[in-house]
Amino acid sequence: MSGRTKVWVGLGVVVVLGAVALVVGPGLYADWANDQADAAPTIDAATGAAGEAVEAQDGTWTVTDGSFAGYRVEEVLRGQDVTVTGRTEQVTGEVTVADGELTAATVEVDMASIATDQPPRDGYFRDQAIEVRRFPTGTFTLTEPADIDGADVQLTGDLTIRDVTREVTVDAQVAADGDTVQVVGSAPITFTEFGVTAPSLGFVTVEEDGFVEFDLRLTAS
Repeated sequence: MSGRTKVWVGLGVVVVLGAVALVVGPGLYADWANDQADAAPTIDAATGAAGEAVEAQDGTWTVTDGSFAGYRVEEVLRGQDVTVTGRTEQVTGEVTVADGELTAATVEVDMASIATDQPPRDGYFRDQAIEVRRFPTGTFTLTEPADIDGADVQLTGDLTIRDVTREVTVDAQVAADGDTVQVVGSAPITFTEFGVTAPSLGFVTVEEDGFVEFDLRLTAS
């Protein structure tokens, strides 16, 4: 896709959103859009209390069905705050647990499959913001062991987007139920640090800071 085409794709996204806001009213559109945003990932009640029985689950665990990852960002459309979430279930990876610690972890996300409630926004995300043909995968790699005996866990690691790697701290929770371990969490990021420019065209702007978030379901390898 040429640079001129990318610009027109970005313009198309904001024009569509702006037109919708004009028709139904910015306030009503914001309410509707916020209702479409996914809730933050949390530990399932069926999985158990966060931190429960994880120490006994030593070994290597593989990301399996039911997992997802994505982003959360705030847009401002004609003065109204709108929360946008994009998610994908195309997530792979492995996690190693030993003696109550998370000792290794690598998670990969198919960036092209991340989707919101608006296909035009997704096109901009894929083709211009992330350039998924050049940078198809986002990766998180744990760089420091993490104690998972408690309910709340901090995971320090390298996040790579668009071949740019930055250290991040992930606020997470871990729970176990028999053969399943669940890890949920999020980390704040500044998009420009990864070479991603947030669009701004007067009546709609996207905040430069947002969150990556995930819900990983793990089974023993």
